Amino acid sequence: MEVLERLIPLLGEGMKVTASVFAVTIVLSSILCIPVAWARLSRNPIISKIAAIYIYIMRATPLLLQLMFVFFGLPLLPAGITLGRFTSIFLAFVLNYTAYLAEILRGGIQSIDPGQWEAGKVLGLSKPYTFFKVILPVVIQRSFPAYSNEVITLVKDTSLVYILGVMDILKAAKSVSNTMSSILPYIYVGVVYLIVVGLLTLLLRHAERKIEAS
Repeated sequence: MEVLERLIPLLGEGMKVTASVFAVTIVLSSILCIPVAWARLSRNPIISKIAAIYIYIMRATPLLLQLMFVFFGLPLLPAGITLGRFTSIFLAFVLNYTAYLAEILRGGIQSIDPGQWEAGKVLGLSKPYTFFKVILPVVIQRSFPAYSNEVITLVKDTSLVYILGVMDILKAAKSVSNTMSSILPYIYVGVVYLIVVGLLTLLLRHAERKIEAS
């Protein structure tokens, strides 16, 4: 009981951080992945190459390293860019997940029959209108399972914010564990992760069924 008495207040604080990082990341990256995927598929070789390089860097380096670079590395550059802890966390997470979601979206777009684009052109629809009203709904339906996996992964990745000294739920467990020399805080936090991921999985499955039925 003493472990819980010490853990719960810190857990409440940590849940706020975890939830904010999750919400900001999933909302912004879900929006930004659309122009990035569009750039990746651009017929302009320069735009396509820039998008490809960005995606490669984000996917080829660990998110933990990206967090450290944004917070500790940017101030060392000639420009001397200094960001706060939360700004650094949000920036690193959004850049990372935008790259992953852009690749999922790109794969979905490329799976569409080219005839869909031609049909839109024959009907006199503009390319952006055809994309957002005709192509994108189908792409979302096909890409949703992969998107769901990234959402679940994001929940677990939020634990990496500890590297910048921010109090998330894992850091809360570590703090209490070090104070009381007990492994119980980690077990309790593990249960919290299981519950959160379980509820999120049910929500995503429900959303997937809705999308498939639409």
